[in-house]
Amino acid sequence: MAINPGVIARTGLELLGEVGLDGLTMRLVAERLGVKAPTLYWHVKNKQHLLDAMAAVMFADAIEGLDADGALWAEFVARRARTLRKILLRYRDGARVFAGTNLSGPDLPRAMEQTLQLLVDAGFSLPTAARGFATVLHYTVGYVIEEQARAGTAYDDNPYDPQALTAAFQPGRYPLAARAATEVFFSPDPDTDFDAGLGFIVTGLAATLPDPAGL
Repeated sequence: MAINPGVIARTGLELLGEVGLDGLTMRLVAERLGVKAPTLYWHVKNKQHLLDAMAAVMFADAIEGLDADGALWAEFVARRARTLRKILLRYRDGARVFAGTNLSGPDLPRAMEQTLQLLVDAGFSLPTAARGFATVLHYTVGYVIEEQARAGTAYDDNPYDPQALTAAFQPGRYPLAARAATEVFFSPDPDTDFDAGLGFIVTGLAATLPDPAGL
Protein backbone atom coordinates (compact mmCIF):
# COMPACT_ATOMS: atom_id res chain seq x y z
CA MET A 1 0.00 0.00 0.00
CA ALA A 2 1.35 3.42 -0.93
CA ILE A 3 1.78 5.64 2.11
CA ASN A 4 0.35 9.16 1.82
CA PRO A 5 -1.32 11.64 4.20
CA GLY A 6 -4.80 10.37 3.33
CA VAL A 7 -3.92 6.74 4.08
CA ILE A 8 -2.20 7.76 7.31
CA ALA A 9 -5.20 9.87 8.38
CA ARG A 10 -7.75 7.12 7.73
CA THR A 11 -5.57 4.66 9.62
CA GLY A 12 -5.53 7.07 12.55
CA LEU A 13 -9.32 7.30 12.41
CA GLU A 14 -9.60 3.50 12.43
CA LEU A 15 -7.37 3.31 15.51
CA LEU A 16 -9.54 5.77 17.42
CA GLY A 17 -12.10 3.05 17.99
CA GLU A 18 -9.48 0.94 19.73
CA VAL A 19 -7.40 3.44 21.70
CA GLY A 20 -9.21 6.80 21.62
CA LEU A 21 -7.54 10.15 21.09
CA ASP A 22 -5.38 9.97 24.21
CA GLY A 23 -3.98 6.58 23.23
CA LEU A 24 -3.30 7.44 19.60
CA THR A 25 0.38 7.72 18.74
CA MET A 26 2.45 7.95 15.60
CA ARG A 27 4.05 4.64 16.57
CA LEU A 28 0.69 2.87 16.64
CA VAL A 29 -0.25 4.28 13.24
CA ALA A 30 3.09 3.16 11.83
CA GLU A 31 2.65 -0.34 13.26
CA ARG A 32 -0.83 -0.63 11.77
CA LEU A 33 0.56 0.38 8.37
CA GLY A 34 3.51 -2.01 8.71
CA VAL A 35 6.17 0.69 8.51
CA LYS A 36 8.62 2.38 10.84
CA ALA A 37 7.55 5.63 12.52
CA PRO A 38 10.16 7.74 10.66
CA THR A 39 8.40 6.81 7.41
CA LEU A 40 5.33 8.71 8.60
CA TYR A 41 7.33 11.87 9.20
CA TRP A 42 7.85 12.25 5.47
CA HIS A 43 4.11 12.87 5.23
CA VAL A 44 2.97 14.20 8.65
CA LYS A 45 5.40 16.09 10.87
CA ASN A 46 3.97 15.15 14.28
CA LYS A 47 0.78 14.12 16.06
CA GLN A 48 -0.82 17.54 15.61
CA HIS A 49 -0.33 17.32 11.86
CA LEU A 50 -1.77 13.81 12.01
CA LEU A 51 -4.87 15.18 13.77
CA ASP A 52 -5.11 17.94 11.15
CA ALA A 53 -5.08 15.31 8.41
CA MET A 54 -7.68 13.20 10.23
CA ALA A 55 -9.93 16.25 10.65
CA ALA A 56 -9.54 17.06 6.96
CA VAL A 57 -10.74 13.57 6.05
CA MET A 58 -13.80 13.91 8.28
CA PHE A 59 -14.60 17.34 6.87
CA ALA A 60 -14.26 16.10 3.28
CA ASP A 61 -16.65 13.25 4.07
CA ALA A 62 -19.08 15.69 5.72
CA ILE A 63 -19.35 17.98 2.69
CA GLU A 64 -19.39 15.28 0.03
CA GLY A 65 -22.54 15.53 -2.05
CA LEU A 66 -23.91 18.60 -0.26
CA ASP A 67 -25.27 20.96 -2.90
CA ALA A 68 -26.69 24.40 -2.15
CA ASP A 69 -28.27 24.88 -5.59
CA GLY A 70 -31.93 25.75 -5.12
CA ALA A 71 -31.80 25.14 -1.37
CA LEU A 72 -33.40 27.39 1.22
CA TRP A 73 -30.64 28.76 3.41
CA ALA A 74 -32.07 27.46 6.71
CA GLU A 75 -32.56 23.95 5.37
CA PHE A 76 -29.08 23.87 3.90
CA VAL A 77 -27.39 25.13 7.08
CA ALA A 78 -29.27 22.58 9.18
CA ARG A 79 -28.47 19.76 6.78
CA ARG A 80 -24.80 20.68 6.80
CA ALA A 81 -24.70 20.65 10.61
CA ARG A 82 -26.50 17.31 10.86
CA THR A 83 -24.16 15.75 8.32
CA LEU A 84 -21.05 16.96 10.14
CA ARG A 85 -22.42 15.61 13.42
CA LYS A 86 -23.06 12.24 11.80
CA ILE A 87 -19.48 12.05 10.54
CA LEU A 88 -17.97 13.10 13.86
CA LEU A 89 -20.02 10.48 15.68
CA ARG A 90 -18.67 7.81 13.34
CA TYR A 91 -15.39 7.83 15.27
CA ARG A 92 -14.61 7.59 18.97
CA ASP A 93 -13.44 11.06 20.07
CA GLY A 94 -14.15 12.29 16.55
CA ALA A 95 -15.24 15.74 17.73
CA ARG A 96 -12.23 16.11 20.03
CA VAL A 97 -9.99 15.32 17.09
CA PHE A 98 -11.80 17.84 14.92
CA ALA A 99 -11.84 20.71 17.43
CA GLY A 100 -9.02 23.21 17.04
CA THR A 101 -7.39 21.55 14.06
CA ASN A 102 -6.04 23.37 11.03
CA LEU A 103 -7.99 22.37 7.93
CA SER A 104 -5.68 22.98 5.01
CA GLY A 105 -6.44 22.39 1.35
CA PRO A 106 -9.42 23.52 -0.72
CA ASP A 107 -12.29 21.81 1.13
CA LEU A 108 -12.86 24.39 3.88
CA PRO A 109 -12.72 27.54 1.72
CA ARG A 110 -14.87 25.87 -0.93
CA ALA A 111 -17.50 24.84 1.63
CA MET A 112 -17.38 28.27 3.26
CA GLU A 113 -17.80 30.04 -0.08
CA GLN A 114 -20.81 27.88 -0.94
CA THR A 115 -22.51 28.52 2.41
CA LEU A 116 -21.63 32.21 2.59
CA GLN A 117 -22.88 32.81 -0.94
CA LEU A 118 -26.20 31.17 -0.09
CA LEU A 119 -26.54 33.30 3.05
CA VAL A 120 -25.54 36.55 1.32
CA ASP A 121 -27.98 35.82 -1.50
CA ALA A 122 -30.69 35.34 1.16
CA GLY A 123 -30.06 38.88 2.41
CA PHE A 124 -27.49 38.51 5.19
CA SER A 125 -24.50 40.83 5.36
CA LEU A 126 -21.16 39.08 4.96
CA PRO A 127 -20.17 39.62 8.64
CA THR A 128 -23.50 38.16 9.83
CA ALA A 129 -23.24 35.26 7.40
CA ALA A 130 -19.68 34.49 8.52
CA ARG A 131 -20.57 34.67 12.20
CA GLY A 132 -23.63 32.53 11.61
CA PHE A 133 -21.56 29.93 9.75
CA ALA A 134 -19.02 29.86 12.59
CA THR A 135 -21.71 29.63 15.27
CA VAL A 136 -23.33 26.60 13.65
CA LEU A 137 -19.94 24.93 13.19
CA HIS A 138 -18.86 25.56 16.77
CA TYR A 139 -22.21 24.46 18.16
CA THR A 140 -22.05 21.21 16.21
CA VAL A 141 -18.50 20.34 17.27
CA GLY A 142 -19.12 21.34 20.89
CA TYR A 143 -22.35 19.38 21.08
CA VAL A 144 -20.70 16.23 19.77
CA ILE A 145 -17.77 16.59 22.19
CA GLU A 146 -20.30 16.54 25.03
CA GLU A 147 -22.36 13.82 23.37
CA GLN A 148 -19.37 11.52 23.01
CA ALA A 149 -18.20 12.26 26.56
CA ARG A 150 -21.48 10.82 27.82
CA ALA A 151 -20.27 7.38 26.78
CA GLY A 152 -18.18 7.60 29.94
CA THR A 153 -15.11 5.90 28.46
CA ALA A 154 -12.83 8.11 30.57
CA TYR A 155 -14.37 6.81 33.83
CA ASP A 156 -14.53 3.49 35.63
CA ASP A 157 -18.18 4.24 36.47
CA ASN A 158 -20.05 6.38 33.96
CA PRO A 159 -21.23 9.56 35.76
CA TYR A 160 -23.69 10.16 32.93
CA ASP A 161 -25.64 7.01 33.76
CA PRO A 162 -29.26 8.09 34.46
CA GLN A 163 -29.19 6.74 38.01
CA ALA A 164 -25.89 8.50 38.74
CA LEU A 165 -27.25 11.75 37.31
CA THR A 166 -30.40 11.54 39.38
CA ALA A 167 -28.38 11.05 42.55
CA ALA A 168 -25.93 13.83 41.68
CA PHE A 169 -28.65 16.41 41.05
CA GLN A 170 -30.64 15.63 44.21
CA PRO A 171 -34.19 15.88 42.84
CA GLY A 172 -35.62 16.34 46.33
CA ARG A 173 -33.71 19.62 46.74
CA TYR A 174 -33.31 20.73 43.12
CA PRO A 175 -36.24 19.27 41.19
CA LEU A 176 -35.96 21.53 38.13
CA ALA A 177 -32.21 21.02 37.80
CA ALA A 178 -32.61 17.25 38.20
CA ARG A 179 -35.31 17.06 35.54
CA ALA A 180 -33.33 19.28 33.19
CA ALA A 181 -30.21 17.18 33.66
CA THR A 182 -31.88 13.82 33.07
CA GLU A 183 -34.48 14.85 30.50
CA VAL A 184 -32.76 17.66 28.57
CA PHE A 185 -29.04 18.31 29.20
CA PHE A 186 -28.17 14.62 29.07
CA SER A 187 -31.14 13.64 26.95
CA PRO A 188 -31.74 10.01 26.00
CA ASP A 189 -32.77 11.43 22.59
CA PRO A 190 -29.70 13.40 21.44
CA ASP A 191 -31.04 13.81 17.89
CA THR A 192 -34.01 15.82 19.16
CA ASP A 193 -31.80 17.72 21.59
CA PHE A 194 -29.31 18.62 18.86
CA ASP A 195 -32.05 19.75 16.49
CA ALA A 196 -33.59 21.94 19.19
CA GLY A 197 -30.33 23.80 19.78
CA LEU A 198 -29.74 24.08 16.05
CA GLY A 199 -33.23 25.50 15.67
CA PHE A 200 -32.46 28.23 18.23
CA ILE A 201 -29.43 29.28 16.21
CA VAL A 202 -31.23 29.27 12.85
CA THR A 203 -34.19 31.17 14.28
CA GLY A 204 -31.89 33.75 15.85
CA LEU A 205 -29.99 34.13 12.60
CA ALA A 206 -33.25 34.57 10.67
CA ALA A 207 -34.28 37.33 13.06
CA THR A 208 -31.48 39.52 11.72
CA LEU A 209 -33.04 39.54 8.26
CA PRO A 210 -35.34 42.38 7.22
CA ASP A 211 -37.52 39.74 5.53
CA PRO A 212 -37.09 36.21 6.95
CA ALA A 213 -38.42 34.57 3.76
CA GLY A 214 -36.67 31.27 3.10
CA LEU A 215 -36.66 30.11 6.71
